Amino acid sequence: MRDLSDPSAPVPAPASTPTLLVLDTEPLPRLGSLTGRARVEHADESTLAERLPHADVLLVWDFASRTVRSAWPGEGPRPGWVHTASAGVDHLMCPELAASDTVVTNARGVFDQPIAEYVAALVLGMAKDLPRTLEFQRERTWRHRETQRVAGTRACVVGSGPIGRTIARTLKALDITTALVGRTPHTGIHGPDDLDRLIARADWVIAAAPLTEQTRGMFDERRFGVMQPSARFINVGRGQLVVEDALARALAKRWIAGAALDVFEHEPLTPDSPLWQAPGLIVSPHMSGDTIGWRDELGRQFVELYDRWEAGRPLLNVVDKKRGYVPGR
Repeated sequence: MRDLSDPSAPVPAPASTPTLLVLDTEPLPRLGSLTGRARVEHADESTLAERLPHADVLLVWDFASRTVRSAWPGEGPRPGWVHTASAGVDHLMCPELAASDTVVTNARGVFDQPIAEYVAALVLGMAKDLPRTLEFQRERTWRHRETQRVAGTRACVVGSGPIGRTIARTLKALDITTALVGRTPHTGIHGPDDLDRLIARADWVIAAAPLTEQTRGMFDERRFGVMQPSARFINVGRGQLVVEDALARALAKRWIAGAALDVFEHEPLTPDSPLWQAPGLIVSPHMSGDTIGWRDELGRQFVELYDRWEAGRPLLNVVDKKRGYVPGR
């Protein structure tokens, strides 16, 4: 039994060849380097519950699936380590897993810079009115406009983990004055009590927080009403951070100037969703962190973690299961 008071304690590997269970999605991870070191088995949504009790390690490669929540065994044998190929862990965390001594790790570090670049692209694209430029080009319409200078504007980034901090650094490189809001205030990071004051002054409000009970639905009608009419809102965190109907109303009533969503409460976004037609909204299909080669990088990260686990060394990216994210360093 592990010491649950010390999440950095090594997770003991079994004496015999471990069983690694992969919750599959295409394309499959490249795990050839584990040949002879692990008995790799595969599961899908219909077989996961049956195979979980026989696995030493679970790799949640299908990070969009919520099957782990319903399949996790309450009592008896279960994996000692679960790794998800994603930054968020809300899709797999259930009370039984949270209460167990199973260690959960995530893909912290893989998506930081790509998401920050995506946010910078959205900020520049909205400031320079690129969506309408492309629309006018399709219409063969020559229409001169003036656009916004981003240097000297203000941004509020909500979420002080690695992704939020990288977004803040990237925006500062564009000479945008940036405030970072986290769960608890400390040097360089504001606490939740400062959020309303900061978003009331911000030209750009960027949501990059994990999904917890405290952050669920935090961007609601009241918060959109606090923002400036010239403000733009961007969500690259979790879809459930936003009350989507409230955002659609805020855009329709011109409470804010525009928005961009890369994550949604329910994915994929259905063709009949009113968000497709919301004025001033840019919709992208949960792709802000997905650059060429990202799956290979996720696979390499898992193998490096497996090396540590096999050698009895403490794992990296260990999630605080009560908080729902990896505590900051």
